[in-house]
Amino acid sequence: MSSVLVVGGTAGIGLEIARYYADGGDRVTLTGRDAGRAAAAAKDVGGEATGLAIDRALRLVTLKLVGYTEVVHALRSRLAPDGAIVMFGGLAKERPYPGSTTVSTVNGGISTLVHTLAVELAPIRVNAIHPGIVGDSPYWRDRDLAHVLARTPCGRLAEMADVVDATAFLLGNRAVNGVNLTVDGGWLLG
Repeated sequence: MSSVLVVGGTAGIGLEIARYYADGGDRVTLTGRDAGRAAAAAKDVGGEATGLAIDRALRLVTLKLVGYTEVVHALRSRLAPDGAIVMFGGLAKERPYPGSTTVSTVNGGISTLVHTLAVELAPIRVNAIHPGIVGDSPYWRDRDLAHVLARTPCGRLAEMADVVDATAFLLGNRAVNGVNLTVDGGWLLG
């Protein structure tokens, strides 16, 4: 049995990742910005899941770049030498859109943070996933995404299960380190 920490595990992809590991018998701690929501998500996940509230980040920059860095450094002494970390960015770093300056910059920063932490924390492995539009996530599932689907070469949008599988791959494959993995069905190519 392993211990798994899911930062941002109260909804969407983070919640599905927490479920995946709890269903596998691991002890899961999931975090969120609200104590009640974190506790409710942990109860929903079941098993040995616990919820933990962390600082209410006022800005995405603080939440992801400073937040990820601080969480990693705070927990560094608890990580086994063969441990692994997976962070999340997004594809706005590759395909910005009007109004995306902050999110595009932050997601680009995640790419660099992965490389820095992979070197700094060695032999602990550090990777990131940059999902495209995840069609069944709470943010996207009720929107008309036909225009995105038409530009996606594999003919379907990424789903939360795809992101969970990619997370399990990055956490489990001991030869993968410093990787920024795109999970988008080829959408960037379209």
